[in-house]
Amino acid sequence: MGNASQKVCLTIAGLDPSGGAGIIADLKTFAAFGCYGAAAVTSITYQNTVGVFGAFAESGERVRGQVEPILDDFEVDALKTGMLPSAEVIGEVADLIRSRGLRNVVVDPVVRSTSGFDLIDDEALRSLVEVLFPLAVLITPNLPETERITGLSVGSVDDVRKAADVLRKMGARDVLIKGGHAFHDGEVSGRRSADDFLFIGGAEVVISGDYIDTTATHGTGCTLSAAIAAGLAEGLELETAVRAAKKYVTEAIRTAPMLGNGHSPVNHLVQVDGRR
Repeated sequence: MGNASQKVCLTIAGLDPSGGAGIIADLKTFAAFGCYGAAAVTSITYQNTVGVFGAFAESGERVRGQVEPILDDFEVDALKTGMLPSAEVIGEVADLIRSRGLRNVVVDPVVRSTSGFDLIDDEALRSLVEVLFPLAVLITPNLPETERITGLSVGSVDDVRKAADVLRKMGARDVLIKGGHAFHDGEVSGRRSADDFLFIGGAEVVISGDYIDTTATHGTGCTLSAAIAAGLAEGLELETAVRAAKKYVTEAIRTAPMLGNGHSPVNHLVQVDGRR
């Protein structure tokens, strides 16, 4: 028998060989929250802190081949998806979620890198929305991702609300729109802050954190969604998990190692609330 107190989190996402984003960032985040991390690679990317220079996608069969032995052996308490490069891969992941009854599914709709590299095509994007969004307890798009998915221009908090309505009509249950890098002028919170917007049930909740003027933002989206999944695996309610993840990412940015010549990765080993 295994350790019943050890929660298992699975990430199905791309590989960033520089370690700041993708499955490597996810695994470090799971560990920071005291969870055991497992991973399946959907795409091997060529990137560093400066940008993404290419990607080689795995087939749906190969992704399934990685995931099934994990599910046969472990009880997975939460699943986080990141870069899913094709409709074929998305279909396989959705089938695994349904057939295996996977819970606490957090979908980070990774469709475009911060440097402007499109990571999935339009067919895959349609599949992501139609097939995977309805299976997720939460989707976590940033502003560029929100704009590409909804077709809306998002330049204000009111635009964020309209986009969230569209995402829910597309099948998303609850939505976290990450606007930290754009909404830091106190428009909502009344202070200089980094505000994300959680649309949960019929409510809108502003998740504020300190705005940090830095270039250490590589992999922050991957890290946040992985932290939310870890919190859910530990039994936290969704809003509580989002707040804990936001606090962790804020401190990870604040204490970033400032590596590389571009956008530094964050400090995944930062201690928050006694966690490591």
